[in-house]
This record gives sequence, structure tokens and C-alpha cells, in this order.
Amino acid sequence: MKSKFLILAASILMFSCNDDADKMDKSKLNIQGTWKLISGTITDNKSGKQHNYPMDFEMIKIINDTHFAFLKHSLNKKDTLGFDAGGGSYKLNNDSYVEHLEYYNNKNWEGKHFDFKLALHGDTLIQTGIEKVEKEGIDRVIVEKYIKTKK
Repeated sequence: MKSKFLILAASILMFSCNDDADKMDKSKLNIQGTWKLISGTITDNKSGKQHNYPMDFEMIKIINDTHFAFLKHSLNKKDTLGFDAGGGSYKLNNDSYVEHLEYYNNKNWEGKHFDFKLALHGDTLIQTGIEKVEKEGIDRVIVEKYIKTKK
């Protein structure tokens, strides 16, 4: 009888632990995948001026469990220099997302950390945060909206 009770207690404990682990995983935002930029705004912290991204380009962001990368290119077929890319590692804690830009063509941006807040609404990811790069004179708030690609 004692052994049956111990087996039952161990089983309950084991399933309870699995339920807690599942709850923890579900509370974390699932941002892994490929995301296409659909809009963006920039607010300059010095002037207060706000403007929308011109959207004369396409951009995707690819996120796996430890790293992100973005690829951006001009929609103008005659623009042979209209390509940009970068990437690095990131940390995600609930809705707090920090990118560490490790690779970029402009070395003034490399090594920088960018703090964002994320919101996930269905297949739409909204990223809001500050881009500050002193050597470039950049101090701005960006809001970017992405849609998860189906491909």
C-alpha cells in the first residue's frame, strides 16, 4: 500500500512540474521565425519630430532561439547599393527584448545594445524602443511593425 501511495505521489509531483514548465513556456513571447516589416515610425528625441519610414524598401528580420538578423533592400531596381544587413544576439525577458548588434556595415553601430518592448498580436509583432548611437548623432525612438511570414 505504501509503495502505491509513493508511486501516486511521485506521479502527481512529476505532472505538476511539467504543468509549471508548460505555463512558463507559454508566458514567454514566441518571436522565433521570419518577420516582414510592414511599417515604422521614427521620433527624434532632440527635435521631437516624427516621420514614417518611406517604405521604398523591403526588410525581413529572422529570429532564432539566440540570434537575430535583418536583411533590407531597396525596391528601386536601379539602386545597386540599396542593401543593408546586420545581426547579433538578443535577450528576451517577457516583453523586454534587447538586441546586441554584433555585425553591421557601419562600425559605429557594432557593439551597441538596443532595448525594446515587444507586443505580439496574432501574427503581428510590434517593436518599440530607443536607438542611440552617439558617433552618428542618432537618438530616436522607433516603432516597427512586422508580420510573420507564412513561407
